[in-house]
Amino acid sequence: MTKSNSRPNTKSSAVRRLLRRRHGATLDEIIETTGWQPHSCRAFLTGVRKSDVWLIKEERADGRTAYRIAPDGPAGS
Repeated sequence: MTKSNSRPNTKSSAVRRLLRRRHGATLDEIIETTGWQPHSCRAFLTGVRKSDVWLIKEERADGRTAYRIAPDGPAGS
């Protein structure tokens, strides 16, 4: 049996799943999912930006800011 390095039931993995959705996730959605304080959510997003993942910040139709992971990296490359 091979041991996997991924931990599918962590708060971090839950946030990454939210960020992979087509419309991403708002800060409020991340807070609701994790129970983290807003500054902790922003710090997590900073960590995602510093990793090899391309994070996109965009405004939804309702005016709320959402973050999502680009499926193909910078500018769809």
